[in-house]
Amino acid sequence: MGDPRGFLKVRTRRELAERPIEERIKDWFDVHAESGLQPWTREQAARCMDCGTPFCMTGCPLGNVIPEFNDLVRQGKWEDAYNRLSQTNNFPEVTGRICPALCEQACVLGIHQPPTMIKNDECTIIDQAWDLDYVKPLPPQRLTDQTVAVVGSGPAGLAAAQQLTRAGHTVVVYEKDDAIGGLMRYGIPNFKLEKGLLDRRVEQMEAEGTRFRTNVEIGKDISWDELRDRYDAVVVAIGSRVPRDMKIPGRELDGIHFALDFLPDATRRVFGVKPVNDITAKDKHVVVIGGGDTGSDCLGTSIRQGAKSVTVLQIMPKEPETRPANQPWPTFARTYQKTTSMAEGGTYLYSTDSVNFVGSEEEQSKVTIENSATAEGFVADEHGHVTGLKIVNVAPGENGPFTRQPGTERVIPADLVLISVGFLHPDTTTLVDQLPVELDKRGNIARNDNFATSQDGVFVCGDAGRGQSLVVWAIAEGRSCAAAVDEYLSSEKTSELPAPIKASDRPMMLPR
Repeated sequence: MGDPRGFLKVRTRRELAERPIEERIKDWFDVHAESGLQPWTREQAARCMDCGTPFCMTGCPLGNVIPEFNDLVRQGKWEDAYNRLSQTNNFPEVTGRICPALCEQACVLGIHQPPTMIKNDECTIIDQAWDLDYVKPLPPQRLTDQTVAVVGSGPAGLAAAQQLTRAGHTVVVYEKDDAIGGLMRYGIPNFKLEKGLLDRRVEQMEAEGTRFRTNVEIGKDISWDELRDRYDAVVVAIGSRVPRDMKIPGRELDGIHFALDFLPDATRRVFGVKPVNDITAKDKHVVVIGGGDTGSDCLGTSIRQGAKSVTVLQIMPKEPETRPANQPWPTFARTYQKTTSMAEGGTYLYSTDSVNFVGSEEEQSKVTIENSATAEGFVADEHGHVTGLKIVNVAPGENGPFTRQPGTERVIPADLVLISVGFLHPDTTTLVDQLPVELDKRGNIARNDNFATSQDGVFVCGDAGRGQSLVVWAIAEGRSCAAAVDEYLSSEKTSELPAPIKASDRPMMLPR
């Protein structure tokens, strides 16, 4: 801690400047006007109090040694900061941009001031490391005779693959899409996470020895049992991709899609890849059901595609501006956070439930259209295409979490409806048929504390075993799963990876 009064001298928190809205909605580049090292970066890092008990580290699933790299940023020791950060985090360029920063919620300074800019420091460290050519491939000094297949190239799969490759095992990553990255590639829009960041990391991993096989779907192109026969161990990191549906009248109408049928095609178009579902928001009244991060991504994407209007529905009430009493420090508090997409336009309706989809003039005539200004061009379709959505206000009720409020029903125009209400579990249809593994009661792949499934030599990490969660949890699980696989493959020698953190020992900062 270079300046014990740093947090007293600098009380304000400085955020990265964003590009003007009218400029950024015309392209797909990063929304920020600033990145990397800024004149105020080191001054902001000096606000870290170097607490005797750094609660920020308890908030971080990766166990990043945050006070240490904050102080190295303060001193401008970028190579040391990179070495410190990369010991615990394989992809800080990703977490530094899209992680919700659980560490900042647990920052001690955050009790009475805006918390330290941990997330931005992390991003600056890795940006500086790339710019100064500190990021080098780290191939193993020697190879074992063990082979591992990693199925899925999201953050969990890539973290596991990189760790296992560096331990000397021969690792092959299988990805069913045409490019590596999982949801980081095609689920998160380019304006939030530019794909060049993934490309250069994949190049590093290839130089280390990791092999990648795209356009290969395990269970279809190669059966699961055949894959197990080929390799000494298999890591299943297929994510949680089965979406939660909405069983309400009119669901069969055309024009109603899941968010992850819509978002990937937007990114594919940006990079000249042929769309799979070919869904676009251009010249449409878009309704997004679900107000989380994915809903926000749908909003920003629809605006860039030229939607006439975008309405985002959230059944929960608007989050409070400050930490609620029932979510005390250092736990993660669900407070209102205005995303960059929310600042670009659209309408958020809170405490609102969906009643039924509308697709005929008869149903349209039963209710009034909310906001006639946005209803311009709202023409009923008699050919099976959605034209509107009937909604209703809700409030906390005695007999359930939400009670519909009489007299608040109305129809909003909707040429395109995007369902973004979360995911149920991984798609395990072919896995269970071909290489039967036990599932838990939620439909996730069951595993023990060492990430091992009921099939010998088959491990699972990330959302496939944990359930839908955050990128930082995926990386953490990928690293720990790699250590468990290395221990399984190398039981008679000293493992070159840290001992795995058992799932039962992990702090629960967020509900699973």
